[in-house]
Amino acid sequence: MDPDYLYYACAFIAVAISGLAKGGFAGVGALAMPIMALGVDPVRGAAIMLPILIVQDAVSVWAFRKSWDGHILRVMLPGAAVGVTLGYMFAAQVHESTVLGALGAISIVFGLQRLWVERGGAIVLPSTSPDWVGMLLGVASGFSSQIAHAGSPPFQMWVLPRRLPRDMLVGTTAVAFAVMNWMKVPAYAALGQFTRGNLAATAMLLPVAIVATLAGVALVRRVDVARFYTLIYVLMVLLGIKLVADALMA
Repeated sequence: MDPDYLYYACAFIAVAISGLAKGGFAGVGALAMPIMALGVDPVRGAAIMLPILIVQDAVSVWAFRKSWDGHILRVMLPGAAVGVTLGYMFAAQVHESTVLGALGAISIVFGLQRLWVERGGAIVLPSTSPDWVGMLLGVASGFSSQIAHAGSPPFQMWVLPRRLPRDMLVGTTAVAFAVMNWMKVPAYAALGQFTRGNLAATAMLLPVAIVATLAGVALVRRVDVARFYTLIYVLMVLLGIKLVADALMA
């Protein structure tokens, strides 16, 4: 396939997947960067995607602006800031495939464990773990987000067992990653990634990004609340399998 056609195909698919994730199907967004990397250098792909993610965050935050959990944000965002900083400092020493492989394994185990607990439509009471666990998972989320725009699995590990109402879960996730993505801007600027060419590529993809996010919002609101968590766990397992496979082939 012509390299340009391959890039455009991968870029449009990656942005569409990211939009669905930002609209509420959390977790699948981690597939965006591996797909983007099929058509363009991963470093450039990440730079092209960051402004797109910020715009998609804005759409998602606006759509769920009345539904978010302040306690979760207060616990996880300070840790995320530490994680983003560590990701910037150690980016050259950490291979992206290693991070994605670890995230994939975690996603598979966690998703399967939750599907087993909730098998047969069993009613599961909300469970909470200490705030320090949330802060540590916030560090992991910020780190993996800085390295590969893949911060959802650690975030979900602390948040999903709390069994928030659907819209509050989506809104909290939207606000958390909106803040986290802005945290990454100085690092990308310091690395000189916001070039004219990268920003031009971003601008071309923005219409797709906005439409995909609005589609995600509309679709997630049609999903029955009782089945929403099951769907998220299934997506986590499928995502984990994909990430582990990519890591093994790297």
